[in-house]
Amino acid sequence: MSSSIIENSSAQCQSEYDPLRHVLLCPPRYMEIKDVINDVQKRYKDENINVDKALHQHNAFIQALKDQGIHTDLIEPSEKYPEQVFTRDIGFTLGSAVFISEMASEIRQGEEQELQKWMEAHEISFKQLAGHRIEGGDVIIDRDTVFVGVSSRTSKKAIRDLQLELPDFEVIPISFNEKYLHLDCVFNVLSPTEALIFPEALDMATVQMLAERYTLIRVNEQEQFALGTNVLSIGDRKVFSQPQNHQVNKQLTARGFHVIEVDFSEIIKSGGAFRCCTMPLIRL
Repeated sequence: MSSSIIENSSAQCQSEYDPLRHVLLCPPRYMEIKDVINDVQKRYKDENINVDKALHQHNAFIQALKDQGIHTDLIEPSEKYPEQVFTRDIGFTLGSAVFISEMASEIRQGEEQELQKWMEAHEISFKQLAGHRIEGGDVIIDRDTVFVGVSSRTSKKAIRDLQLELPDFEVIPISFNEKYLHLDCVFNVLSPTEALIFPEALDMATVQMLAERYTLIRVNEQEQFALGTNVLSIGDRKVFSQPQNHQVNKQLTARGFHVIEVDFSEIIKSGGAFRCCTMPLIRL
């Protein structure tokens, strides 16, 4: 894995749950299911995406983020990239560096260059990971620990090289059933002591290891399919979640989280929700 770096960092992220200050998104202006790359897309391929509805939902999400005092920036979408809305996969912030991913799916290759151009224009430091595929949806950070999903989109070699890039972090590979696309579709850290999980996607030993670190909040199969695990924590125990995921929201509320409900039903047809659509640049 080779890396190049631009100086003048304006990024900082040490967890999935510190207060979100600055986040990067991309409007779903050209969103479309073209090449089916996950089970959710398989179900919705014939129905496909209503772009006007997706844009309306995405705009409502952006407004809700702004209402919480979060600075939002947007990458200009390109009609060449129908899944560009999922900015978390294109890059991830660890410590004071933004890593630009190498996308595995052919339909998404090239999104990396669009992110790189945006970073250069805004003078934000980044490391470009090259030579081994890795996607941000497989990368979950909690202080000095980084969980990385092993999938067809993130290779074991990339995980080993990421550890070399991050000597001050413990990088823990997590194997899971890759039909669920990314790790953040089956596991998501909400606080220093709590995490959402769809345990059926992981082996027993992995679930036990995670249970020793967190109180695990189980997501059922129906709500996992509706991306119930893919919530977005913005700090102070506030979490964005979809209104249709009643059990997830009920459990979060019972644990003292303030659930901010936004309808994302059109966007999830392509297999991602709030976490997938946001690339945090600053959490402090």
